[in-house]
Amino acid sequence: MKWQDRRQSSNVNKGGSGRRGGMAPIGGGGLLIIMLIGFLMGGNPLEVLNNGSSRNTTQQVSTQQSQETKTRQEFLSVVLADTEDVWNEIFKQHNLNYSEPQLTLYTGSAQSACGTASSQTGPFYCPADETVYMDTDFYDDLHNKFGATGDFALAYVLAHEVGHHVQHQLGVLDQVFALKNKLSEVEFNQYMIRLELQADYYAGVYAHYAKKMGYLEPGDIEEAMNAAAGVGDDKIQEQAYGKSIPDTFTHGTSEQRMRWFKKGYESGTIEAGDTFSVKNL
Repeated sequence: MKWQDRRQSSNVNKGGSGRRGGMAPIGGGGLLIIMLIGFLMGGNPLEVLNNGSSRNTTQQVSTQQSQETKTRQEFLSVVLADTEDVWNEIFKQHNLNYSEPQLTLYTGSAQSACGTASSQTGPFYCPADETVYMDTDFYDDLHNKFGATGDFALAYVLAHEVGHHVQHQLGVLDQVFALKNKLSEVEFNQYMIRLELQADYYAGVYAHYAKKMGYLEPGDIEEAMNAAAGVGDDKIQEQAYGKSIPDTFTHGTSEQRMRWFKKGYESGTIEAGDTFSVKNL
């Protein structure tokens, strides 16, 4: 994705950190069951011996991680700015006002109005404070756990979470969660799947406009599709348990997630993303 030297959103809070904590209500991409991976805190033992101590090696790794964090923060700030342009324009076309969400980028954990955000919960959107929360190290999970590489895989994740904000703006989130205590868990899960697939569709709409604005590069859509496939309920459960349990799905299968992202990418309209009316997802 072409993102260097472009506008960064002013709605970004960077640098939050703290102890790791709990879970959030609206996750992106089946991310609520992500297992935390460890970070490399040292170097090759031979290099340590050559340097005379481990201090220099640790400092080098820390500096490298700091630069990676800064780069990811800048990238996500540009992606958020793009989503602002896209959704402001779409809402304007429908005589609506788009209230831009906030994005909190943190390392370790951060406090949200929906509870503690942490690497273990993965990226999520909190409607109570209209903020997307994302650990900047999540890209490592996306790459190592889900086999999704490339910068546009990360852009897809953020665009999905912004999609939840769009749903909040349109009143969809309130309508769905009003059903939570009226339905069985299995029945409510079906609404959650439709909610998540619609957010995938909206991520595709963002990608449609990113291409139209000339920001996409060859392979970007494939990166997003790989990310969508990697966080399907069936794939995550098969990796974790060796089998999938459809009644417990809350985000959709890999095939469904890819299909709705692609549909949004090809359509570029908000109207074609009504996942709640179609019979076959």
